[in-house]
Amino acid sequence: MTALYFILSGLIGYISGSIPFGFIYVKLTTGKDLRNEGSGRTGGTNSLRAAGNAVGIFTAFSDVLKGLAAVLLTRYLFGDTLGDLLPWAEAFAGIMAVTGHNWSIFLGFKGGAGTGPNVGWAGAIWWPIIPIAFLVMLFMYIAVGMASVASMSMAAIIPIVFAILLALGTDGVHIAYVIGGITTGIIVLWALRPNIKRLLTGNERVVGPRSKK
Repeated sequence: MTALYFILSGLIGYISGSIPFGFIYVKLTTGKDLRNEGSGRTGGTNSLRAAGNAVGIFTAFSDVLKGLAAVLLTRYLFGDTLGDLLPWAEAFAGIMAVTGHNWSIFLGFKGGAGTGPNVGWAGAIWWPIIPIAFLVMLFMYIAVGMASVASMSMAAIIPIVFAILLALGTDGVHIAYVIGGITTGIIVLWALRPNIKRLLTGNERVVGPRSKK
């Protein structure tokens, strides 16, 4: 039965992550297919490019909620049943939420880079991750103007934060979250391969105030 609960946790994460909010919002507000705009991704940055700041921010917020919901729903449904194994199921739900976002079953296995749900699932474990992510993203948007750098920064910050919290003996923090953070970080970096290549050649897209300079 334990294996079944883990499978269900993964399905909860994957289906939650697969909901293509950016695609839906851009389609409703502009009629555009977000997959054919800009980078072709369905996250907040490309939604912003395609439909403006409000849609981009709303998409980013919704994507965070996907990861948050995956973990909270797993905890609610299986918390009493799984006991000490619950952290592993929560981390698995988070991993699958990022996977679903990047390879959505509703969009022919296309999607975003996974930053929103990555922040969301981590925030469900330790809520300060969410304001930390907001500050990192805001700084990167204003000072650097490269969403990919912000995404890579959060991909690194999440497992580092969990590792520090674990080393400090923080209540409720488990090694499963560190491993989950490393795994989701790898997934995000894999999705950002084209951006990394452009960064190395100095051709990465710039957004925000820096794009006007």
